[in-house]
Amino acid sequence: MVTRTETLTTLPELLFRQERTDLAAAFRWAVRLNMHEAVANHFSLAVDSSGKRFLINPSQRHFSLIKASDLLLLDADDPGVLDRPGAPDPTAWGLHGPIHRYCAHARCIMHTHSIYGTVLSSLADSTLPPIDQNSATFYNRYVIDDGFGGLAFEEEGKRCAALLQDPNKKVMIMGNHGILVIGDGVADTFNRLYYFEQAAETYIKALQTGQELRVIPPETAGKTAQELEDYPNQAERHFSDLKKILDLEGDDYAE
Repeated sequence: MVTRTETLTTLPELLFRQERTDLAAAFRWAVRLNMHEAVANHFSLAVDSSGKRFLINPSQRHFSLIKASDLLLLDADDPGVLDRPGAPDPTAWGLHGPIHRYCAHARCIMHTHSIYGTVLSSLADSTLPPIDQNSATFYNRYVIDDGFGGLAFEEEGKRCAALLQDPNKKVMIMGNHGILVIGDGVADTFNRLYYFEQAAETYIKALQTGQELRVIPPETAGKTAQELEDYPNQAERHFSDLKKILDLEGDDYAE
C-alpha cells in the first residue's frame, strides 16, 4: 500500500504487480463467462488505504485483451484525469471515481451488463427473491437503483455512491443498467459477481416456467446468507483456481 503523501508521478509503471495481475485475470474470466460487453463495462481496484487510488481498465479495450501492464492507475481526487493523454473512458471515471472517492469500503468495483443481471435490472420489480442457495446468498445484501439517468458520468456516479454507503450492501441492481458489485478485493468481488449472475439466471428461468416460486422463508434465507458469508476461503480458492487455469493454458494476462 502507498500513502496519500506519495504522488502518482513517482509510481513506476508496474507498481502493484499482484493487484494488476489479479484484476487482469478477472477481465479474462468475465469474457469466458460472457459477463462482458465488447469494449464497455469496467472493473477497478483500490491500491491505497484511503481507497482513492485505483487501477482500472484502459479506455475502449476489449476485456479479452487486457493485461496487467495495461491497467491505468488513477486518483479519485484528481480533477484533471480526463484531460491527459491516455485518459480513462469518461463513463469509467464518472462511475468508479465517485464510488472510490466516497465509499472507502468499496475496495474493488465491478460493473457489468451481464445478461441475466441486466434482465433483472430491466424488470419493474428488480427484487431477487431467495428461491435457491445462490439467491439466498444476497438476501438483504443488495440495493436497487431506480434512478437511471443516462450514461454514468460524474453526477450519475455520485448518486450511485450515495446508495452504497451501507457496507453490508455489496450489490447494486442498477435499474435499466445492469449490475455493480463491490468487495474487499478482486477474489471477493469476482466471486460475488459470479454467484449473483448465477442466481439471476436461475430466477429468470424460474419465472419463464410460469409456475409458482418456492420462496425460502426470511429467517432461513438470512441464516443461509450469513453462513455463506462466513464460509472460509471460498472466494480466494475459487479465484486462485481461475488464475491457475489461465496459467496452465499459457494466457498472457499477467504480462
